Amino acid sequence: MKKTFSILFLTMIALIGKADNYAQHYQNLPCEVKPVVAVQIPNHEVNITECGAVGDGMTLCTDAFAKAISKLTKLGGGRVVVPEGVWLTGPIMLKDNIELRVEKNAIVSFAPDKRLYLDKNPDASRVYPCIRASKRKNIAITGQGVIDGGGQLWRPVKQSKMSDVEWKSYLALGGQVTEKGDLWYPWQLKNGYPDIADTPQKQESMRNDLVRFTDCENVLVEGVTIQNSPRFHLHPCYCKNVIIDGVTVRSEWNVQNGDGIDLSDCHQALIVNATVSVGDDGICMKSGKPSKSHALAGCEDIMIENNTVQHAHGGFVLGSETAGGMRRIVVRHNTFSGTDIGLRFKSSLDRGGKTEQMYISDIVMNDIKDEAISFQCDYVNKHAGSNNEAPVFTEAQKRWAPLFQDIHINRITCRGCETAIKAAGIEGLECVKDITIEDCSIVYNKTDKQIDEKTAQLTLKNVKLTANKKQ
Repeated sequence: MKKTFSILFLTMIALIGKADNYAQHYQNLPCEVKPVVAVQIPNHEVNITECGAVGDGMTLCTDAFAKAISKLTKLGGGRVVVPEGVWLTGPIMLKDNIELRVEKNAIVSFAPDKRLYLDKNPDASRVYPCIRASKRKNIAITGQGVIDGGGQLWRPVKQSKMSDVEWKSYLALGGQVTEKGDLWYPWQLKNGYPDIADTPQKQESMRNDLVRFTDCENVLVEGVTIQNSPRFHLHPCYCKNVIIDGVTVRSEWNVQNGDGIDLSDCHQALIVNATVSVGDDGICMKSGKPSKSHALAGCEDIMIENNTVQHAHGGFVLGSETAGGMRRIVVRHNTFSGTDIGLRFKSSLDRGGKTEQMYISDIVMNDIKDEAISFQCDYVNKHAGSNNEAPVFTEAQKRWAPLFQDIHINRITCRGCETAIKAAGIEGLECVKDITIEDCSIVYNKTDKQIDEKTAQLTLKNVKLTANKKQ
């Protein structure tokens, strides 16, 4: 009897896992935010070398990752250990109660053969993400290692964003340059791997995220470096109880669509202690139109604290899709250094939704290329190679207008931006209202305010906007 009790007790301890205390991030909140709870993974381990993996950077380990996950699944879940080495692989699919542990000095390198990522569903418009999970519970990616998506072989690049040396390095890979000579596609490359579409533009549209979790519950991403994605780097979608803690997300500054951390229609999430430097938005909240295909809609109960964003189109970003709404989001004690825009709120007709109870405070910024704070309601998402024609909206699309309201921005300190505050709505609609900006100090290089008072109602109190005097 004692032996049976001991076994049950040890099993229970294994299921509890590490009891991380995230409560410190939910103290003294300006509104009620539902906190996250620690993710529990069973205490079993399988090293991928046990399943035939070789960390020589040449041996394809896709099957070894799948075997390790399958072996643990039969035990009820556990940890897939990736030890020191370079582990070449195709896409990895996580299952319930699985943790992918990438140890220090381990690199998971995703293979250049695009055929490995083809979705078995013939109706799929994109390839498989490098790491994915769908409709799973209790999944994690942890460790101090590196996950590299090999994105150079997927993304187009603009010559205008390249030095001559960089541009020549891409041309040396092969590829195809547009007739104008302004855009390079990774098409018919010299590496010998075949293309997977009949045009470079179609193949470009197929590229997917490095890490994408869809309709999952209890998600942890902790400690790892996530870099060089074909598209977005870390992208939970329609997920509940998401913890992103201490990760590094990075790419070259000019990467097309290279968002860092995106939450799309997620509930109950925590993003803390991250360092992000990427080619597009840094930390971004997105929300599409509500769908019967997914249980969750909108972003709500989100806590974002103690993060550093270096290069990015925006440090903290809403949009451009906000249709499902943004509710109870707190962003505080973050650093934006070298971003294009600091706080960026962007949307448009057919993409917009309502914001509620959003509190942003204690943000420090410097070397901001454009605006410290920006509200934009005519944002157009342009793909590489697209023209500059303005979109035409139907009456049905116009009903999905952005409504940036109930947003409260406090204690922002910024030295160095072109424009301190820029805001414009849509004529005839109330798209930007009930915005308060208080107790801020912004040193600008060119313009203090560009606010369209006919379409944007902002209340500024104790806001010091000071021109930068050249020394």
